[in-house]
Amino acid sequence: MAKSKKKNFVLDTNVILHDFRCLENFEENDIYIPIVVLEELDKFKKGNDQINYNAREFLRNLDSITDDDLFTKGAKLGAGMGKIYIETSIKSQDRIHEVFPEKIPDHRILSVLLDISERDPKTKTILITKDINLRMKARSIGLFAEDYINDKVADAFLFQEEAKTFSGISSALIDKLYAEADGVSLDEFDLESPVDPNECFVMKNGKKSALARYNPFTKKIKKVEKQTCFGIQPRNAEQAFAFEILNDPDIRLVALTGKAGTGKTLLALASALKQNDNYNQILLARPIVALSNKDLGFLPGDEKQKIAPYMQPLFDNLTVIKSNLSYNGAETRKIDELQTSKKLEVEALAYIRGRSLSETYCIVDEAQNLTPHEIKTIITRAGEGTKMIFTGDLQQIDSPYLDSQSNGLAYMIDKMKSQDLFAHVNLVKGERSRLAELASQLL
Repeated sequence: MAKSKKKNFVLDTNVILHDFRCLENFEENDIYIPIVVLEELDKFKKGNDQINYNAREFLRNLDSITDDDLFTKGAKLGAGMGKIYIETSIKSQDRIHEVFPEKIPDHRILSVLLDISERDPKTKTILITKDINLRMKARSIGLFAEDYINDKVADAFLFQEEAKTFSGISSALIDKLYAEADGVSLDEFDLESPVDPNECFVMKNGKKSALARYNPFTKKIKKVEKQTCFGIQPRNAEQAFAFEILNDPDIRLVALTGKAGTGKTLLALASALKQNDNYNQILLARPIVALSNKDLGFLPGDEKQKIAPYMQPLFDNLTVIKSNLSYNGAETRKIDELQTSKKLEVEALAYIRGRSLSETYCIVDEAQNLTPHEIKTIITRAGEGTKMIFTGDLQQIDSPYLDSQSNGLAYMIDKMKSQDLFAHVNLVKGERSRLAELASQLL
């Protein structure tokens, strides 16, 4: 096989803020960092968010390259890798200025891209950016631009399908599923496609059917029972599957995906309350996507008051659960007791970074707005006895630099789907209300 031709890659700031280790992923190709990118990174150095950490780590790594040729002939990145250049050229490109007269960092990056393309016309020069608009600008003037695809999954739509249905299962085997509480050996079934660890599916034969799950620890397929957790009953097969994996103590990492109104967070919270005696704490967290470009510091009040508007959807789910319980009943009092004792806490995701979470049932809501590195950072906080639940809608992403293939939730599912400790259920049917379901389908 012929070796691929060497290329030049120009990196945008958002690629570095997305993955501070990005320099390791360009093989033998050369990398150019425009000086304006360093200027932009300087603005992100201070802060506690993941992008602030990424900016600091990248600059530290860059500072460790002591080769003076970094600004002239380029510094070698390592065996089998290309060179890195800090591009200090501020050559004015009339072609750029005519089309994009505004003097902003994006246009300075385009000038660098054009300059390198003209200096080295025999080598393909490509801008790598997660900014869709900047990619369009580059292509509009005949330059090459691509997304950073190193951590993109091949097909995120695979994670948004309905649960499998296996037809033609013998009546005797379905009867055996109902009779054997521990399940039936996988070897007794002749399934038309393989199943992943903890995968849930429907088994049918004519009028007979059973909800089932493959248990990787016992190597058996077991019947899924419909469970009720703190007054919440499953309304469809997928919700029954969700309770099955949420309530299994052997499964330590769970992903629940689905459109708005399918009950992802509600089911996770109801399951957490049911198992509250098994954990020292129930922690609900969600990333904060600031509105109108205003940081939390601009909002009045202390830490709790600042994050309260962003955490309201989590409190709404608690209200729904309480509405299904008897007023002042034992379970209602238990929820109040958990909140008063701070055994049940709602936090902004930024405040749990750096903590070690032991014996904790941790629910991370809106996980589709996290990067793959952020997901990794959170999971690595898990201590002994901790269970982590990530919920999100892969089609409802608020970050301008993430999509259905590159967000951390899809990345986690793709990497973890073959692991015994992991399970994923995609919730399909909206159960919030007929109106909400209609809007989800038609609008």
